[in-house]
Amino acid sequence: MSRTSAVPITIRQVAKAYGRVAALDCVDLDVRSGEFLTLLGPSGSGKTTLLMVLAGFIRPDQGSLLFGNQEVVRLAPHKRDIGMVFQNYALFPHLDVAANIAYPLKLRKVPAAEAAQRVERALETVRLAGLGRRRVHELSGGQRQRVALARAIVFEPRILLMDEPLSALDKQLRESMQIELRHLHDELGMTTVYVTHDQREALTMSDRVAVIASGRLMQVDTPRALYDRPANRFVAEFIGESSLLPVQAAAGAWSWQGHGIEITPGPGVSASAPAGKAWLMLRPERVRVSRPAEALAQGGGPAQTNRLPARVGDVIYQGDTFLVQAVLEDGSRVSARGIASAGALERIPQRGEPVTLHFDAGDAVLVPEEGPG
Repeated sequence: MSRTSAVPITIRQVAKAYGRVAALDCVDLDVRSGEFLTLLGPSGSGKTTLLMVLAGFIRPDQGSLLFGNQEVVRLAPHKRDIGMVFQNYALFPHLDVAANIAYPLKLRKVPAAEAAQRVERALETVRLAGLGRRRVHELSGGQRQRVALARAIVFEPRILLMDEPLSALDKQLRESMQIELRHLHDELGMTTVYVTHDQREALTMSDRVAVIASGRLMQVDTPRALYDRPANRFVAEFIGESSLLPVQAAAGAWSWQGHGIEITPGPGVSASAPAGKAWLMLRPERVRVSRPAEALAQGGGPAQTNRLPARVGDVIYQGDTFLVQAVLEDGSRVSARGIASAGALERIPQRGEPVTLHFDAGDAVLVPEEGPG
């Protein structure tokens, strides 16, 4: 199939309430032409409601929605030129694969010969060539997902919407399909909006990710920026594993429980100026654990920055990695992750042992309680 003429999506002040519950709270969002953007959030966050507004299945209480330069907020779903992949695939069990894929073409009164050619091209695109005569019940879960995708793209829509299409697949197939969907997007160039609650899926597939909670956008950014520089505490906790410690500013410096902290500031937080409530975010793979004597031998001491005394609370073996859960002076817990090589496993401190946690300034990120969203 050829690349489509993708269009940007402009969402302005879109709101939707159900009684006193705001499913969407005046959302502003720009999706670039040809971009793969994922709406990511927990259950009840509003991500599916926003997708259904884009599809035309839910009309917002207020706001504007542009596809390119066309206002579509009051336009019927079948007039929006969108492809849709549902969570349960919504395939017709009484039709074979080819007839399922051809259904959107039939609605558009595409001549039979041309429709057959398009169906064959769509099957080739999703790597199901030769399976057009199969019945839906004869397909695996991954094949059904591909049929649903082929049906969504066969008429070459400008915009593709996907509502957790991989949630029913097992872990291994789900991960392989993430890569395939991303490659397919790169081939076709459709503006794509994808909904998931799986943060790893969002980071794997997306050009940008819009994190949404309680109907509001918390942060819209690239996967790396979301992980390395979260805009607020919610994003820091929701994206990846993290340990968060409350920090104080005094005399232009940051500290935790009297221990100096040299940090890299996150969005909206200065490295030296006092802020309101702020949190030190530490990712476990960027925290190192050593016995106090080893830390001193490396040139570290109690007065040095970015070194926190702790005791080992637990050590969890996870196959390729291990996780050390350390307990700090005030009872707070910080996790550190390492590669589970034979030598590393032999050096792991045991439960109850005193240790020193240390980390580089570039790996210590300060985030506010609330942030731009």
